[in-house]
Amino acid sequence: MFLRRKYLGTYLIFLLPALIVFTIVRIIPLVLSVRYSFTNWDGISKAYDFVGLQNYKELFSDTSIAASIRNTFFFGVFNPLLVTVLAIPIALILNQAMPFRNFARMSFFFPSVPSALILGYLWLFIFDPTDSGVLNRVLGSLGLYPIAWLAQKHLAMWSLIAVSVWKSAGWHACIYLANLQIIPKDYYEAAMIDGANGWQKFRRITFPLLAPAVSISVTLILIDSLKIYELPFALTKGGPGYATTFLTQIIIQTGVFDRMIGRASALSVVFVVIIFAAAALQLALLRRREENIQ
Repeated sequence: MFLRRKYLGTYLIFLLPALIVFTIVRIIPLVLSVRYSFTNWDGISKAYDFVGLQNYKELFSDTSIAASIRNTFFFGVFNPLLVTVLAIPIALILNQAMPFRNFARMSFFFPSVPSALILGYLWLFIFDPTDSGVLNRVLGSLGLYPIAWLAQKHLAMWSLIAVSVWKSAGWHACIYLANLQIIPKDYYEAAMIDGANGWQKFRRITFPLLAPAVSISVTLILIDSLKIYELPFALTKGGPGYATTFLTQIIIQTGVFDRMIGRASALSVVFVVIIFAAAALQLALLRRREENIQ
């Protein structure tokens, strides 16, 4: 305890630059957003009026905002679910001894490296509704008609989810792979002596001991899913209609293009509360699962 107090000043000195940057970049903008959410500021003029809760009331009467909230929650549920369902088997495969194992790991990890905007424009070419699109060319070779992947209301959202899962599954598989490599081999040897098959080993040993990695991975992918912007911007621009419009797009559209900073700030505050509540709830549930396993 004495040593900790002795070096406390040194620790604070090293932490101070990070705290200053975090305060400037995160805390101050958040506080200003809360303040502007009660005003009608347009982002340019120096004069503005306080309008109370008017901006918040208008949020729930706007059809585009209601649609964006539904889309955000839909994407926030199915994207983490599908990424997790694919990432764990990929990690199990990449953990096996095989030729070119490092190359295989790199190949699965690579889609997470480029910008989501770049990948969005790449997949825009793949989803091209004409015969020149990669997917429709494959369908044509099978004697099937081309499909307008991004022009149909329900299909556009699932196409977006498919691209996001393709981009994220390999990266999150690396999280599970790191956890797999620290599971003691003695557990599997004991299970083998008891006559356990592969599924029983996974169910009773591997999956329970992956609980810490599941907590980290699912929380990260949930937060990324809720604040997604670049991928739908590149692929659909929020269309058709409001089928793939997310809260992030509405916030930027309202604040930057429509110059309604007060209303955009109110939506940003609601958005932060949604992300915090969803992440906290999910983390609490996953932590409880870890405690039950222990």
